[in-house]
Formats: sequence, structure tokens, C-alpha cells
Amino acid sequence: MPVRLAAILSLIAFSACLVAGCFSADNSFRTTVGRALVAMFGTLVIAWIIGAMAQRMLEENAGKDA
Repeated sequence: MPVRLAAILSLIAFSACLVAGCFSADNSFRTTVGRALVAMFGTLVIAWIIGAMAQRMLEENAGKDA
């Protein structure tokens, strides 16, 4: 679960940064891709941590109900 969540959210952040950087900000291709990669890596790390915490929470709560 954490890996899938991190991958999906980081790809969404990457594509959003590409669209915003190319069309809205009129940045060069190199600048846009560089910033999008940084955003993707940051989102990957944060989403991986959040996904791991959510998985642990679900495992702990499922153990109490059974």
C-alpha cells in the first residue's frame, strides 16, 4: 500500500508540475523538468511515510476488532 500510494501521488505531482511549468509559467523545458523531478521526489518520500503510517494504523485497528 505505501509504495503504490507514493508512486501514484508522485506521478500526479510530476505531471501537474509539468503542465503548470510549461503552460502557466512559460519556463524553459530544462527548468520545468528539473523542478518537476524535485517535486516528484519530495512527494514520493512524504507519501511513502504517510502510506506506511496508514498501513500500520489499519493493521493495529484490524487486530483489535478481531
